[in-house]
Amino acid sequence: MIWGSDWDPLLAKDKEGLLVKRMGEVVDGWYQKYTVEGGAFARQHFFGADPRLLKMVESYSDEQIHKMLRGGHDPRKVYAAYKAAVEHRGQPTVILAKTIKGYGLGEAGEGRNITHQQKKLNEQELREFRTRFSIPVSDEQLGSTPFFRPPVGSPEAHYLTERIKTMGGHVPERRTKVESLKTPGLEQFTEFIDGSGDRAVSTTMGFARMLGRLLGLKEFGKHLVPIIPDEARTFGLEALFRQYGIYSHVGQLYEPVDKSALLYYCEATNGQILEEGITEAGAMSSFIAAGTAYATHALNTIPFYIFYSMFGFQRVGDLIWAASDMRARGFLLGATAGRTTLEGEGLQHQDGHSHLLASAYPTMVAYDPVFMFELAVILQDGLTRMYQRQEEVLYYITLYNESYPMPPMPANSEEGIREGMYRFRPAPERAKHRAHLLASGPLVNEALRAQDLLLQRYGVAADVWSVTSYKMLRVRTLEVERWNLLHPEEKPRASYLQKTVRELDGPCVAVSDYVRLVSEQIAPWIPGGLLALGTDGFGRSDTRKELRRFFETDAEHLVVATLYALYRRNGTVEAKTVRQAIQDLGVRTDDEAPWHR
Repeated sequence: MIWGSDWDPLLAKDKEGLLVKRMGEVVDGWYQKYTVEGGAFARQHFFGADPRLLKMVESYSDEQIHKMLRGGHDPRKVYAAYKAAVEHRGQPTVILAKTIKGYGLGEAGEGRNITHQQKKLNEQELREFRTRFSIPVSDEQLGSTPFFRPPVGSPEAHYLTERIKTMGGHVPERRTKVESLKTPGLEQFTEFIDGSGDRAVSTTMGFARMLGRLLGLKEFGKHLVPIIPDEARTFGLEALFRQYGIYSHVGQLYEPVDKSALLYYCEATNGQILEEGITEAGAMSSFIAAGTAYATHALNTIPFYIFYSMFGFQRVGDLIWAASDMRARGFLLGATAGRTTLEGEGLQHQDGHSHLLASAYPTMVAYDPVFMFELAVILQDGLTRMYQRQEEVLYYITLYNESYPMPPMPANSEEGIREGMYRFRPAPERAKHRAHLLASGPLVNEALRAQDLLLQRYGVAADVWSVTSYKMLRVRTLEVERWNLLHPEEKPRASYLQKTVRELDGPCVAVSDYVRLVSEQIAPWIPGGLLALGTDGFGRSDTRKELRRFFETDAEHLVVATLYALYRRNGTVEAKTVRQAIQDLGVRTDDEAPWHR
């Protein structure tokens, strides 16, 4: 739909291809100027480039030349193009349309750069608009800018009525007819709930094994759509290649270089894995298609898109927003996450803010687990919510490449994992002072080390809490506060967070591999306030130990922060004790803040 019907007679005369050649050599900026300057200018500049072109329009008035339609504004062309597209079979069809900004506004803004700021038309401009589109409104009525409605029984009214009936009513309505899916129970994840013993593994590797387990469930596994942007071996997913295959509509047309290996690169027309290559935008588009299949095709397809966490919200955040807005369901796995965990990599890979960005996405449920049992509970809960209960939410889970022994799941912690926090390891014994360490991801291990230092050196009994989701804690609390606000005469409700922190008997210090604002989401509801440590600033290429020292998130800084919180809260710890701890633990006091370095 590039050129309107007005151009067809000229194109029919164009035996030498002069008009087509001229159309192709004139750039868009000139076409905009023709619209604004009028027919005389277009005659001189466009057709005047060749005397033979001028002769083609010698019988046309300047007004006729000015009003020659682009294809996107010609109802006949629009109808014909869409009719052809709808009737075509066997291929995707693309419609190319050319239009004019502000079409129909005339002097008020047609083709002009001010069009987007145009808020109203004066009476003369309204008169021209009325005349151009043959709207049956008299000059006397124009002053009140009347609303014209085709009369009942007219062809226009009949057409509108029929279309509204076909679409199901006047107001658009989202309808989904997908059946609920029976999702696996937590018993399918027993090996992850029980821990890894002395064997060190990462949550990324744990996820790979969980995905394999889910794919292997005969009736359930067929619904899964693993999506990988060219990082399968980094994430330990190559074990899935031979068993489930990488989808290719033409199959494997070559012999892969690793054919002799057990886990070779295997493409197949019935492959289940989507390996998109290095295109996060392409992978997110596949995620959206699979994540909305429940609504568009009444099919439960469960996308698991795993990627470098830095290349998610930062790189394709607009597509993730589109997925959220479209109520896509599925799992986004931000692997190799954190700003200090992916050692040896520069700042281009070190993600310290994706959980902050995720907090702004309305349907996003965001988790930052440290242990495999947490991940198992979160995955099982997500499957249940999205595909059994048919909730329109989207899960973002960060995974790490740091390996450590995975403990078994503590008793009675399942609810806390889902709700966002639970007491992972209480202080081993009573002491003179009490505090609470709130930690996320691999920084839980730093909190455990700090717990020992605080007790052994400074007589502080600190409980270690694993915070799996600051966003969940915040959103659920906001929901409760909104209910209380709107029901002032009812008994006030309390969120899981509010009930939990009521029992805290000491200051709270938070630490994560993310910027401080992530943990500070819950600060308003922490008695006495929350002292947060985080990875504000750019990344560095170094070891985990040095990076955590640089960002002041290691156990030593956590100890100093806890002592300082005790000093500020009740004065039971003296300032000189804090100063002595700084000296004893080698904490530097003369460096610039990490976000300035």
